[in-house]
Amino acid sequence: QVQLQESGPGLVKPSQTLSLTCTVSGGSITTNYYYWSWIRQPPGKGLEWMGAIAYSGSTYYSPSLRSRTSISRDTTKNQFTLQLSSVTPEDTAVYYCAREEVPGSLKRGHWGQGTQVTVSS
Repeated sequence: QVQLQESGPGLVKPSQTLSLTCTVSGGSITTNYYYWSWIRQPPGKGLEWMGAIAYSGSTYYSPSLRSRTSISRDTTKNQFTLQLSSVTPEDTAVYYCAREEVPGSLKRGHWGQGTQVTVSS
């Protein structure tokens, strides 16, 4: 059974870079044909797909966040990482990592439990 776990700081200052890591167990992030995504949910709002890294290593980003987002992976550790630059309080949200068969589908399945990130000085 694949399990995902987010980790990273819960508080980030405005203008800094938010960095989160997702550790995957029970399956490899290079397994065909899965996509490893980052999704967030701001308080009182819906889910927002941010981007994904594919089993092949290709990356895909939401157009609205593309300029500030970078997703990478470490296959030796079976981890993938989100970096979101120039954060503002509007980036405050619960951040989830997930395994998707279709990037951006937001279909509930193999998701991490989520981690709260607050952007505040």
